[in-house]
This record gives sequence, C-alpha cells and structure tokens, in this order.
Amino acid sequence: MKTMQLFANKPELIPALSAWYLADLGEALGKQELFIKQSPQKLKVLREHALIESAISSSRIEGVEIEKSRVATIIFGKPLLKNRSEEEVSGYRDALNLIHTKKKQISLNEETIKEFHHLIKGDIWDSGKYKGKSSDIIQTYPDGNVRIRFKTVSPDNVGLYMNQLITLNNQCLQEQWVHPLISIAAFNLDFLCIHPFRDGNGRVSRLLLLLQCYRLGYEVGRYISIELLIKENKERYYETLEMSSKGWHEDKHNPWHYINFVL
Repeated sequence: MKTMQLFANKPELIPALSAWYLADLGEALGKQELFIKQSPQKLKVLREHALIESAISSSRIEGVEIEKSRVATIIFGKPLLKNRSEEEVSGYRDALNLIHTKKKQISLNEETIKEFHHLIKGDIWDSGKYKGKSSDIIQTYPDGNVRIRFKTVSPDNVGLYMNQLITLNNQCLQEQWVHPLISIAAFNLDFLCIHPFRDGNGRVSRLLLLLQCYRLGYEVGRYISIELLIKENKERYYETLEMSSKGWHEDKHNPWHYINFVL
C-alpha cells in the first residue's frame, strides 16, 4: 500500500536494474508457449517435481519440517496425517492445486487471502482470521539476544490496510502506473509489512505471488518452484525485505531492494 502510493507519486523512481529484469522476463514470456508445446512429457515431470518442492520449500522457510520418507505420500496421496507440520504441508499442497487448476476463477480479494491462510493452517483457532494481537517480526541471534526487526501493522488497523492494499493494487493495474510485474512485487512487500496473520504470512505471500504471476500469463510457477528459489536465496530474501521495510510506516522506505529480488 505504502509502496503503491510511492509509485503513484514518483514513477521516475523505477531504477535501470528493474528495466533489465523486465526485458528478460518479457523475452521469456514470449518463449513460454513454445516450450509448453514442444516438451509435454518433460513438463509433466517438472509439474510433479515443482509441486513437491513448492509445498516443502515454502514451509521450510518458515521452519516447518516433515520426514523425507513421508514427502511423496503427503503430496500425492491422502494419508492419515501425523502432526501439525504434515497438516500444514498438505494444506499448502491443496492451495497450490487450487491455484493451478482454478487460476482464472480466483479473484484477488480478502476472501481469497483468508482462504489461502485457512488451507495452510488447517483447523486451528485463528485459521483464516486476521491477527488479534500484535505480532512484530523478531530476530533471534545465536547468543540468545533478540531484536525487533520490524513493527507490523497493529491488529486494529489490519482490516483497513488490507482493504486499501487490494484497492490500490487493482487501481495500479487498471491505470498502469508501472509495469504489472513491479506491481506484483510491490503488493508482496506491502502484504509482508502489514503482516495480517499471527502466523503463515510468508507462505500466503508466496501463494499470492504465484497466483498473480498466473494472472499475468507467467505460468513458470507450475513447472519451476518459486518457493524453492526463494529458499535457496533465503538470506538475500530476508536481507532485501529488511532493507525495503525500513521507513515503511513513514513512507520513507526504498522498495527497490525487494522488488528487484522478486524480479
């Protein structure tokens, strides 16, 4: 939301590096249909592999782990789940399947966002509900010391901020303030700064990223796990997120560190 307001007021802030990324992405999009037609069997294998990697990697970023021997069973079967971690990985798989199969029917609104959260969190008490207590982002050091890395939006204001974020996102896309891929990255940053849920915000943000890519015609997330790429660059992910969130509440942040990471 704060980021999108920044775009509306100062579009000249788009850096040259983003332009290079956008050019590469545009070229790749042009080749996408050719790949899909030429290698259907290879893509079938990639789809299965990406589904596993996406469900497992996105959960691992948040510290949710399951036994390796159970991975295939949980992703492709209907097993009796042993614990909360398996429930959350299974729920993420269900959310991925929903996006892959019904991407054109899914609207980007608060109901969809809450539904994604409900899927990944299961039947716990606050599943699909915005947080009721403050949940600042805390960093813990090896020596046990902690610090508040970012103060998120207070529970009383979450509904207002989420409504404004979605409204501004739709307006940004409709009026074409910036390239839609930059809009996606900006939305992702603002969502993480709002931090609407007690837990599971990172996983929901990655599901929204996948859905928004689909809506723009970028289907690579079906074959290559975006979540795995983020996991493999986890330190950079958190570094750019912290850099771009500084001054967010005061509209004095620099979103381009995180935006360029996403691109």
